[in-house]
Amino acid sequence: MPGLLRGVARVAVASGTATAVSNRVSRRQSEKWAAQEAPAPQPQAYATPPPQPAAGGEDRVAKLKDLAALKEQGVLTDEEFAAEKARILGS
Repeated sequence: MPGLLRGVARVAVASGTATAVSNRVSRRQSEKWAAQEAPAPQPQAYATPPPQPAAGGEDRVAKLKDLAALKEQGVLTDEEFAAEKARILGS
């Protein structure tokens, strides 16, 4: 009887160890697969919104085009052109 009990105990220990190892391997594999399937992190949003174009942007462009045409025609000097351009752009 002691030999039989020892054999049963040995089998119980071996199967318990095998079960523990199998569970640990399964858990590690599922964690690994979950990490691979996780979506890529989204890029962080800026703390401040990007600058918006100033109101009347098209109006500025039209004024600058008119100013350039006057300079090409010789009505404005380089200094007058630079001064008006700075005024229009608000610099």
